[in-house]
Order: sequence, then C-alpha cells, then structure tokens
Amino acid sequence: MRIRRILGLVLAAATLAGVSAVGAVSAGAAPSPNISRDECTAAGGQIISRPYAGEACALPDGTTQAIT
Repeated sequence: MRIRRILGLVLAAATLAGVSAVGAVSAGAAPSPNISRDECTAAGGQIISRPYAGEACALPDGTTQAIT
C-alpha cells in the first residue's frame, strides 16, 4: 500500500513537471513578426484595418501579421 502511494506521488510530480515545461516553452514563443505593406502585397496578402489596433496583413494561409 505504501509503494502505491509513493508511486502515485512520483507520477503526480512528473505530470506537474511536464505541464510546467510545456507552459514555459509556449510562454517563450515569439509573437508573429511584423511585415511591411509591400511585403504583404508581394506575399499575396490583403491589408485590413483593425479597430484600435491599426492595420494588419491577412495572408492567404489564414494568418495575420501587424504592419510596421
């Protein structure tokens, strides 16, 4: 019975450590890079206006990037 409890605690600690590592990696991910108006149109994107956020480039793959 004691071995089950210890194994359960070890498993729980390992799970929490894994979740923490995944959170740290995703928190460190870089935001989308900025793109110029010329680069946007050259890549086949459309310039869209976002309320209170300025302009952005809507690329054909479905992503949007801020325009510098």
